[in-house]
Amino acid sequence: MASQDWFEKDFYAILGVPKDADSGAIKKAYRKLARTHHPDKNPGDTAAEQKFKDIGEAHAVLSDPKQREEYDAVRQMARGGARFTAGGPGGNGGFDDIFSHFGGGGQRVRFDTGGGSYGGYPGGGGEDINDLLAQMFGGAAGGGGRPQPGYAGYGATRGPRKGADVQASTTLPFRDAVEGSTVTLRTAEGRTITARIPAGVKDGQKIRLRGKGQPGEPGAAAGDLILTVAVEKHPVFGRDGDNLTVDLPVTFAEAALGATVAVPTLDGSSVRVRIAPGTPSGRVLRVKGRGVAGKSGTGDLLAKVQVVVPSELSDRAREAVEVLRAEAEGTDPRADLAERARA
Repeated sequence: MASQDWFEKDFYAILGVPKDADSGAIKKAYRKLARTHHPDKNPGDTAAEQKFKDIGEAHAVLSDPKQREEYDAVRQMARGGARFTAGGPGGNGGFDDIFSHFGGGGQRVRFDTGGGSYGGYPGGGGEDINDLLAQMFGGAAGGGGRPQPGYAGYGATRGPRKGADVQASTTLPFRDAVEGSTVTLRTAEGRTITARIPAGVKDGQKIRLRGKGQPGEPGAAAGDLILTVAVEKHPVFGRDGDNLTVDLPVTFAEAALGATVAVPTLDGSSVRVRIAPGTPSGRVLRVKGRGVAGKSGTGDLLAKVQVVVPSELSDRAREAVEVLRAEAEGTDPRADLAERARA
């Protein structure tokens, strides 16, 4: 929203860019100047601190297409020679020519500021400058043409500007993403940011860290850090929502006859699970509460049974398998496979 001090500030000159500079050139100039004049690099230098604030304000306005359009319009009025004349005893004083370049043909428009006349009409019927500027810059002033409380347009006091948000990315080991971690990041301006990553963050997730962005103007809050997290793969564990997954190798004998086996957990310990006799490869065994801690509770550990077939057999083992094959003669586990495939 337009601010009264825009009449006096040349944001293009502050950033050192031409008035037709595109958004990329504006952003590049801002980053270069912000690094040079950042208070962390110029401790105790009040001039550098003020320059840093001016650079931030200029970038905030020129990087926003709507604010830039409003700013250009205000600066055009300033260059057009808007005049403010004091009211005399006759009450005929006012603001002259502030919008003359919109009237065409050099026509003058007078805005009444007191009890004088406007356009030949006596009394207090004149237009208020705040009302007209409010209409130009997106506000419909109420209460007899006066800006409403909190209106940030012409004639209102702009409060200190909040710091800009910052985009960043980081990569975490699988365990740190599940359990939570603290990371240290360095910004383009050279600042060091320490941030706590909450437990359970997922690969590709964006998290907002309040107050970790650019510093605000004095009295205003800092911006936020928008952090995109990439999670490395784990050699053993995977993730399905808040559940951890693991492939559990078992021998043919354990799957056929049943057994109790140890399953590793992410914290380095293990839990024992029961393999029921006749358990097929691919069956999932669930261990409650050993997954990822989330807002709605802690997930489970899902162990998927994988029956391991030996690549070599001793003579005795081969004999045992041949006996098993003889016992299963006449049984075809694929009997209905072709039929189901055609269905």
